Amino acid sequence: MHYSDFGLTNTKHLLTRALNNGYAVPAFNFYNMETLNAILNAAEQTNSPVILAVSESALEYMTPDILMGMIRGAKYKKNQVALHLDHGHSFESCKHAIDSGFSSVMFDGSALHLSENIKLSKKITDYAHKFNVSVETELGVLAGIEDERTFTKKQSYTNPEIVADFVKQTQTDSLAIAIGTSHGLYKRKNENEKLRFDILKQIATNIPKIPLVLHGASTIPQKFITKINKFGGDISFARGISPAQLRQAITLHITKINIDSDSRLAFTSSIRETLAKYPNIINPREYLTTAMNAMTQNCIDEIKNIMGSSNKA
Repeated sequence: MHYSDFGLTNTKHLLTRALNNGYAVPAFNFYNMETLNAILNAAEQTNSPVILAVSESALEYMTPDILMGMIRGAKYKKNQVALHLDHGHSFESCKHAIDSGFSSVMFDGSALHLSENIKLSKKITDYAHKFNVSVETELGVLAGIEDERTFTKKQSYTNPEIVADFVKQTQTDSLAIAIGTSHGLYKRKNENEKLRFDILKQIATNIPKIPLVLHGASTIPQKFITKINKFGGDISFARGISPAQLRQAITLHITKINIDSDSRLAFTSSIRETLAKYPNIINPREYLTTAMNAMTQNCIDEIKNIMGSSNKA
């Protein structure tokens, strides 16, 4: 099964256009039919290209057959949507995604010794490129918790001095870097923390033709935190990356920004509110529809106000 059978495209195509035209393509994670449709509805309403991101654990949860069945039945613009494995941790995981019909994979070898990261990254690009599948790799380590498969307490910034050699040896199509973002809800200790734009500038100078990727870049809108807490949740001190900093990063060759926590917050806050206000509801379609619409609106806001990818499809 090849991704072209589904009308999907690879991320190399999408990110090269973004790099040449000064915007970022949003990579929104999804986990079920509702979150998939929320992303695609936002892409349609804004006429934006979009990357559908699936983690290893989400793929395991949905199963490849159900996932690809949803993709086959979904409505989207041909060649403007990529299906991307987010944080593949092994050759086998990336190969499985490619063989299942993914158009792009991310190999996360950031926790490995540099030589082992290069070796496995090259092995994966060699396999992926046979099928015209794009590969994203990572240098540097992001702190925080993405899910049960991707988490670390340590953070190390990407070394600009090694990126050119890494790209040359691995033949990667895009590079995820660490400049101060982090996974999960707790990205900053205070509002004054800034991304390391000095590192980003040097990386962009050293590999000017390679699309750069920012993981852990959710903004963590406080309106969702407030709503979740109002209707029975318990989240405190969560801080994200400001939209202004993300827009600045886009001017320095960031062409793909990963968003996961924001979507979870929009979806969950809507469900909590609906069930609290209408305690007699038992039909999942009712509260899942409102949650899907809330996530759609958040994706639209981020496409328009951060990515700059509206009308770029």
